[in-house]
Amino acid sequence: MFKTVALVGVTGAVGRLMRQLLEERPLAAETFRFLASARSAGKTLTFRGREYAVEPLTKESFQGVDLVLASTPDEVAAEYLPAAVEAGATVIDESGYFRMREGVPLVVPEVNPEAADIDRGIISSPNCSTTQMVLALKPLHDAARVRRVIVSTYQAVSGMGVQGTQELEESTAARLRGEEYRHAAFAHPIAFNCIPQIGREKEAGYTSEEMKMVYETRKILGDPSIQVCPTCVRIPVANCHSESIVVETERPVSPADARSLFEAFPGIKVVDDLPGGVYPMPNTCTGSDLVFVGRIREDISRPGGLSFWCVSDNLRKGAATNAVQIAELLARRRFGAK
Repeated sequence: MFKTVALVGVTGAVGRLMRQLLEERPLAAETFRFLASARSAGKTLTFRGREYAVEPLTKESFQGVDLVLASTPDEVAAEYLPAAVEAGATVIDESGYFRMREGVPLVVPEVNPEAADIDRGIISSPNCSTTQMVLALKPLHDAARVRRVIVSTYQAVSGMGVQGTQELEESTAARLRGEEYRHAAFAHPIAFNCIPQIGREKEAGYTSEEMKMVYETRKILGDPSIQVCPTCVRIPVANCHSESIVVETERPVSPADARSLFEAFPGIKVVDDLPGGVYPMPNTCTGSDLVFVGRIREDISRPGGLSFWCVSDNLRKGAATNAVQIAELLARRRFGAK
């Protein structure tokens, strides 16, 4: 088992969920430690029946730690996580800072578990919108080689953390009362609205969120030739990201074959009964660790294309669950854990 596991950013939305998952799942360690910013240090929390004090995050925090699970802003990851590696730890990082660095594995355990085979250093967990898409693409890529992807995302406000969820609730209530609301979490009002920009402007008119999906998909699937055309939109939904995905493969894949591939792949659940009005939706997928796929159909605009709808809990499989699954993968490889 691990000697000491440290959770960094434990008081944030993803950090709290990682702690909950580690309560529910059997990752074994002699000791757990909980680190956060100075304003959260000194608070207490209960974990696996014991009370722990939240410790302030410093560069000296990682002495004696062999595994770190971190959910912090990019600048915090850049400043502190190299110190964890220097102290001998393996770091599973939820931030975007290290994802595209050469030599840093970018891992979805169902898709590329072999990439996590390192003794120490940083393992990055992908962006939430990328994670669910590559998991759905993987069986198609293995069977017929994905060549092009057109994806439109419909992303929940929980992707902005606690403040995003709070703003949706408060601004919706204010709008229904006919009152003004000063928005802060988003660039525009989110209540009864869609915002077709997530992240900063990048090359060719795409945003940083969109370009993450391009570069991360290629890295995870190990194929720099895959073409990805993304559009990322924030919508007034509390939790779960939804994606409309159109795929072109080298060898055509029929909807029936795609359904069989999805059903056989770990981490995917097919929910697809259009006549019965049954398909993945945020309200029915929230709280699950799975990636849900439905509306599987032929792309009638292009021979050999496939279209489907994909929904997943962005805080769980898109973030916290994926990080914990990487930790479990390391435990199986190092200690033979179940």
